[in-house]
Amino acid sequence: MTTSTDERLHYFIDKQEILELVNRYCQAADRHDHDALRALYHADALDDHGAFFKGLATDFIDKLPDIQAPMEILHHNVTTVNIEIDGDYAEGEVYILAFHKAAGPDGSIDVLIGGRYFDKYEKRDGEWKFSHRVVVADWVNIQDPSIVNLEHPFVAGSHIGCPGADDPSYAFFKLIKRQTP
Repeated sequence: MTTSTDERLHYFIDKQEILELVNRYCQAADRHDHDALRALYHADALDDHGAFFKGLATDFIDKLPDIQAPMEILHHNVTTVNIEIDGDYAEGEVYILAFHKAAGPDGSIDVLIGGRYFDKYEKRDGEWKFSHRVVVADWVNIQDPSIVNLEHPFVAGSHIGCPGADDPSYAFFKLIKRQTP
């Protein structure tokens, strides 16, 4: 079966829109931008973080302010991405490295997770959004206490990222839009 150039272009445009959706998720999660996260999911979308949370994505996002409160740093990195598209439905296996620096009762800890997102996407009203996401941890590295040191002389004077609207990206970008809390 021969695929026309128009069909191939449509496929690659859809694939790029899905890749951008995945990247916007990481951006919104790291900035604790819950409104931006909410916009990435269909209203009936499901989120499955294992025993941690399983249910409607909107309910998970409602819980994120409490979940993220101790998070001093969140840094999600997408690596390998495998996407298959069938019309207005697609699936993705997205490999991630997610770093967390979290405050605890005895000081901060670092958690580096190598994992994958098992995603289902649907294009409704011309827009790709998540319809179901499952989070899978393949490995975890925990440093207790934290080994992150943003006050070391090596980084003196550097711009330091942070959750929320105080992150330097909010003031820098004109085209890359951020939600404001």
